[in-house]
Amino acid sequence: MIYEEKTISSEHIYKGKIIEVKVDTVAMPEGKTAARELVKHPGGVGVIAVTEEDEIILVKQFRKPLDTAIYEIPAGKLDPGEGHEVCGKRELEEETGLKAKKFEYLGFIYPSPGFTDEVTHMYLATGLYAGVIHPDQDEYLDIEKVKIDHVRKMIMNNEINDAKTVAGFFKAMAKLNK
Repeated sequence: MIYEEKTISSEHIYKGKIIEVKVDTVAMPEGKTAARELVKHPGGVGVIAVTEEDEIILVKQFRKPLDTAIYEIPAGKLDPGEGHEVCGKRELEEETGLKAKKFEYLGFIYPSPGFTDEVTHMYLATGLYAGVIHPDQDEYLDIEKVKIDHVRKMIMNNEINDAKTVAGFFKAMAKLNK
C-alpha cells in the first residue's frame, strides 16, 4: 500500500522572519480527512568541527523554547538563495572564529518531520584555522573544545540532546572511524 496524503486545502496562519505556519486539510488513504499543522522552514546547516587534538567544537547558548542553555555544534539557518556549504562555512566562522581546510558533506537530517519541512545539512570540518568571530547581534554563546570521548559520554548521559548535534556527531565519527 502506498501511504500518501493529498492536500485538499491550505490555510496560512502566520508568516514570520524565519518560519511560516499553515494548516492543511488532507485526504487520507482510506478516504477520511485530517488536519495537519505545518511549519515551513528555510533549512539549516550543522558543522562538526574537529581539532587536531581530537576535540569537538561546541557552542553553548540559551534556547528560549527550552528556557535553558544547551550544547550544540555550530549551526544556523540558510539565507534565501544560499547554498548549504556556503552557509556551513559562514556559520562556523561567525560562531567560533574558525575556518576549515577540509569541509566534507555528511548528508542531511529531518529534525522533526511530524510538523516541519526543515532539512538540516551536516558537514565535517577539519584542518581548522583562525578566521574572524562575529556572532549575530542577538546571539550570545560560549565556545568549548571537548574531547571526542567526552562528547560521546555527554550524549549518552543526556547532557547533549540537540538532534543535529547528536546525529552530526555520530555521522562524523563514522566518517573518521572513531
